[in-house]
Amino acid sequence: MDDIPIIPLSRLDLRYESAPWPFASERRTEIDAHFAKLRIENPELWNGKVLLLQRGQITDGTLGGAYSEVDFASFIAWRDWGFPDASVRNCFAMAALRSADRAFLLGLMGRHTATAGQIYFAAGTPDPKDIIGETVDLEHSVMRELFEETGLRRDAVVPELGWSALPFGQRLPLMKIVQAHEGAEPLRARIRKFLATQSQPELADIHIVRSVDDLRPNMPPYVAAFLRARVP
Repeated sequence: MDDIPIIPLSRLDLRYESAPWPFASERRTEIDAHFAKLRIENPELWNGKVLLLQRGQITDGTLGGAYSEVDFASFIAWRDWGFPDASVRNCFAMAALRSADRAFLLGLMGRHTATAGQIYFAAGTPDPKDIIGETVDLEHSVMRELFEETGLRRDAVVPELGWSALPFGQRLPLMKIVQAHEGAEPLRARIRKFLATQSQPELADIHIVRSVDDLRPNMPPYVAAFLRARVP
């Protein structure tokens, strides 16, 4: 985990371009069979549209690049098969929710999700709702995911300026610290209350990290690396 770089970003310049994905067309039959098997195991999976970064480069604190739209079945097969097409990356925003008493709050992903059992910051692969004009707006994405997963609205948090990029193979998570007004315990209680109102919440529980002793093996390496750099 210590070899995952943490790259500060001051600006994102990300566009949407309509472009085919050869991997999806060339392996269509295998992809459809793989997704059908996944749906037998998890009928809640939905083959919607997501965005993958076709081109991307970090220069002078700016991440620039272009996303294109792909179907979720192709995306999940690409992920499950070990990212065989290295021409694209899953570049996604994560809301690093921090309490007023400087703890971080993460969610335990529900059993019906594609990342079941992992401890994550609120996050999601960008989708067409994040396209504003010709721009892919990841701040919109991160705040949307935070609300959908935790119920926290803009008046409950203040997103900090800038991002932290943590390249990890074909994944490119972008962390945005989102500062809450409440302490960790009341914030967890508030989110749990919201989860209890959902018929099928994305999160099964909320995990508080105050120090490296609170890190867990079911955190993705890039999440653990980010936390190690920010907690005692």
